[in-house]
Amino acid sequence: MEEDQYRATYEEINPRRCVFEKAVNSRVCNCSRAHRFHLADREGVACGFETARVLCQRCLEGLRRNARFALGLIQADSPLPHGAEIRVQNGGLLGLQGLLDDSPDPPGTVADICAVVAQALDRFGSVEALPYDRIVPSVVRYQGRRRPRR
Repeated sequence: MEEDQYRATYEEINPRRCVFEKAVNSRVCNCSRAHRFHLADREGVACGFETARVLCQRCLEGLRRNARFALGLIQADSPLPHGAEIRVQNGGLLGLQGLLDDSPDPPGTVADICAVVAQALDRFGSVEALPYDRIVPSVVRYQGRRRPRR
């Protein structure tokens, strides 16, 4: 399947793409609103609720905006490279969950993205009010899967 045809088919069958799709597909995070599906040899993730997707989108935009400098990225309007996006999504959600749990040893996974985002918005009031100065270090520390050396 050609890439353009794949993307067109993907958008046709998945109009509500999960904004944290990379985090869900990495198996570090999960969400009660996520629905997995397969297209060709790839796995996609759809969001079951538009209102939840909008809240997650706003949260992810805040994480991206506040983590750019810490990740050494200077172009504010360009898409993030894959590795940086994984760090922002997984590290950001783990950092946000750690803030909410106030535990000294937070878990290495997020069981429900939607619940974490909703709980954060309830506690801090808005996406803009999130304490990014306490979340971004988790983004910087996050290390994705390492490729095996050959």
